[in-house]
Amino acid sequence: MGLLFLTLFNSILGLSILFPIIGPLARELGLTEFQTGLFSTAYAFMQFLMSPYWGRKSEEVGRKPILLVGILGFSVSFFLFALFAQLRFAGTLGAGATFFLLLLARLVGGALSSATLPTAQAYVADITGRKERTAGMALIGAAFGLGVIAGPGLGGLLAKAHLLAPVYFSASLALLNALFVLLTLPEPKRHVPLEATPSLKPQDRRILPLLAAGLAISLASVSMETTVAFYFQDRLGLNAQRTARAVATALVAYGLAAVFVQGFLIRKFKWPPKILLGLGLPLSILGFCTFVFAKSFGLLTLALVLQGVGQGLSAPGITAALSLAVGEHEQGPVAGLNSSAQALGRMLGPLLGTGLYQWVAPHAPYAASALLLLMTALLLLAPASRKALQT
Repeated sequence: MGLLFLTLFNSILGLSILFPIIGPLARELGLTEFQTGLFSTAYAFMQFLMSPYWGRKSEEVGRKPILLVGILGFSVSFFLFALFAQLRFAGTLGAGATFFLLLLARLVGGALSSATLPTAQAYVADITGRKERTAGMALIGAAFGLGVIAGPGLGGLLAKAHLLAPVYFSASLALLNALFVLLTLPEPKRHVPLEATPSLKPQDRRILPLLAAGLAISLASVSMETTVAFYFQDRLGLNAQRTARAVATALVAYGLAAVFVQGFLIRKFKWPPKILLGLGLPLSILGFCTFVFAKSFGLLTLALVLQGVGQGLSAPGITAALSLAVGEHEQGPVAGLNSSAQALGRMLGPLLGTGLYQWVAPHAPYAASALLLLMTALLLLAPASRKALQT
């Protein structure tokens, strides 16, 4: 678990370094908010398509080889992204060609890096018993949260040199992470590669309501992540460099909240999934409502923290509930479907967030996310959902 934690921490560190700079970078490249959202949508679209495949593939060939595919794919796509953006800064590419090539880089990255998360979730299921499953899945969330603490701060510092410096750093870090996995991470002993991968459909009644809830939670969170740098810049009237630093500072607080919840509270108290969701969804709703009315750095940061605590509770709740709802031989497929549902949220979230931001009002993405999570909470009160959460 310790080695897997480090692997996932390195992965999310490389991704979260970009959070404070993606908005200012896009504007420096001459791209709109909606075009920026399409980068995330393209990435998530390929994850949506490919995550079930990689989850099934990890049952056939083993967890470690598929993890390496995901990490190396991440590195290649980020090197391409940095190269194309550099050509734009050099005046070699026009705005239209830059957008097309950056979009292509994100499509490649999404197709390959989608191997990482479902394989990691299946890996946790391989090395934990059913009673420890929720705590194990929370450790994945804690690795993500710790990466979110370190990443934005590091990204803000690197951006002082150049807005592309964090992108190059992320690509290089992924290469080192792949070497770390190759040399240190063992194949789980409980996992036996299968010649025939078990079939699991998303419409399976054991998992359908949980997949829908996971989709909604992901969509709301990504809608916020895609627009938060724009929101800070516009609400506080900052330039590109000051925006990167302000967002980095706020995201550190966001990450600290998530790590405290997932790395300490959940592992200490071992709450079942229904408790995690019962606490997490209302806190996330409160966080999004705070975003709507926030006009100062302090309130914007508080909104991020509340949403971070809510996300930190609800995300591992969904992941653990899905893992517990199926048999041990179905862990790879259910992890793939879970990642695919979350990827669909990441695909739609940028479109929802940037579209509402650009064409309705800056606070509209957060009001819509609060409403969506309220509907999700009501969905989980339905009999089919309650049955799934009793597992």
